Amino acid sequence: MSRQESCDLPDGLLFYATQPRPCSYLDTEQAASIIADPTAILNSSIYNQLAAAGFRRSGKDIYRPTCLHCSACIPLRIPTNFSSNRNQKRTWKRNQDLTCKILPATFNAEHYDLFKYYLQSRHPEGGMADTDQEQYLEFLTSYWSKTRFIEFRDNKKLLAVAVTDYLDSALSSVYTFFDPEQSRRSLGTYSILYQLELVKQLDMNWLYLGYWIEACPTMRYKADFQPCEGFIDGRWQIMDRTDQNFTGK
Repeated sequence: MSRQESCDLPDGLLFYATQPRPCSYLDTEQAASIIADPTAILNSSIYNQLAAAGFRRSGKDIYRPTCLHCSACIPLRIPTNFSSNRNQKRTWKRNQDLTCKILPATFNAEHYDLFKYYLQSRHPEGGMADTDQEQYLEFLTSYWSKTRFIEFRDNKKLLAVAVTDYLDSALSSVYTFFDPEQSRRSLGTYSILYQLELVKQLDMNWLYLGYWIEACPTMRYKADFQPCEGFIDGRWQIMDRTDQNFTGK
């Protein structure tokens, strides 16, 4: 671990296990999660404590995978001593013509249209392509979290939005959607690099990146941000890549 911290769960908070369901990432697996009591009054303090224990936010729900026969999902975060590789440096330089603005997490029709276009282009079979305006906000925001929408524009044209939660000592990258026609820019990578710079500017410690799954192509990009830390065996550990795999040290 790069810094010592408490990974204990909040006292008195109940957790519930979901029923097994087909995994969205690995076709041969069944997925299940534990979820913080959805009837409890949650707040940013509880969220901070659970994020430090490997949990993730989706809408107002805080969850962590707890699959019976699989442990492929590893909570991942990037510390401030992150060092860009050659490709990331090129991506950063390539996008310096963009303007970035941090906005409140409220409905914006332009953001919503880009979100729909992104899903229809990248994840047409994912079950979210028909998300309406209410479902869109329910998925990305929460009444108890400090969430911001970071938008990236080329002049006036909206290219990407990074949905980001502000924690006490970290940022959490919740979801990023972007113009799929702008593949040359590598906007997903650029948004992470931008959030990492923001972590440094705010004198925070980490950027949480959700779950890394080595066998899932859409999750594999997270391995490119080095060094990183994975939540394994109840604690955060420095992780290195060995033969394209991560191993806890």
